[in-house]
Amino acid sequence: MKIRIENSQNKFKIERNKIRSTVSRIFKILDFADREISISFTDDAGIKKLNKQYLGRNKATNVLSFSLREGEFGYINPLIMGDIVISLDTAQKDARKSRLTFEQEVDFLLIHGILHLSGYNHENTSAEEAAKMEKKEKEIFNQIYCRKKVLI
Repeated sequence: MKIRIENSQNKFKIERNKIRSTVSRIFKILDFADREISISFTDDAGIKKLNKQYLGRNKATNVLSFSLREGEFGYINPLIMGDIVISLDTAQKDARKSRLTFEQEVDFLLIHGILHLSGYNHENTSAEEAAKMEKKEKEIFNQIYCRKKVLI
């Protein structure tokens, strides 16, 4: 398993070992032992720029996922999942709203992004598909945090 982590913001401290550990646990739960992923942490300005450039949405968001397993050449190396970009500014705001710690929110966004890269979707899809993704997010989050009794 390869996990590449990039940090292009300087407001929040990134604990790379903690991120690697969380991603490893998510991959173990999903049985993705040999997969590769790239994770980038940015601020609202950085993610807004990417959101506009790639999705035509002129606003900041919490997480973006860019799959390398889709499209014309997605078959070339199916073990390389793709890229996840997380805005830590928005993650902090979302953590306050959802009453999670900042660390828990980042972990939740990692789960969300990895599920997108593995084919789950909640946008422009049926209510059933969106519910399926939400259920899987909660299941994985609760498996990671079961001993800490933080159930969502």
